[in-house]
Amino acid sequence: MIDWTTGASGRRLLGSIRSEFLRYKQLAESALEQVRDDELAVQGPGEPGSITSICWHVAGNLRSRFTDFLTADGEKPWRNRESEFDARTVSREELLAHWQRGWDALLESMNELSDNMLDRDVLIRGNKLAVHEALHRSLAHVSYHVGQVVYIAKGFRGSEWKSLSIPRGQSEVYNRNPTRERPRVH
Repeated sequence: MIDWTTGASGRRLLGSIRSEFLRYKQLAESALEQVRDDELAVQGPGEPGSITSICWHVAGNLRSRFTDFLTADGEKPWRNRESEFDARTVSREELLAHWQRGWDALLESMNELSDNMLDRDVLIRGNKLAVHEALHRSLAHVSYHVGQVVYIAKGFRGSEWKSLSIPRGQSEVYNRNPTRERPRVH
């Protein structure tokens, strides 16, 4: 059995989680690049909200969870989760700045983590989770919402959508040179 809390394995785990977070961040930002400014606040199908409200929520969640990650409950008293879903119209620059503040909180917190902290307990809404569990939980949350952003953005572009993964009909060509599958150092 691998002990994820010691030595190279722990560092590899933290590096892997960090890389996955950054991969989803890049995926969302690549989708955002294909959306016009006037589409950012348009309600998507069903209940996911607009791209703006989803990104606002992700940023608020990351700021709350990872500000004082090891010492304070991840649901901060200053966070107003419900307002993150409110319809809002902000400039692309304001949206991206808010988005980045959330990611900065996450990445700064991850930079402070070491192998021996992975089994340490943190609190989220009063519930104890090991650091590695909290990281995985947050990664799953981010990936869920990034999927919503991509889905809405793709709906706006329709046939003009530039694929963010392997384009349809290109699997065999891609499999001969799977460049997007190679891990990148962040």
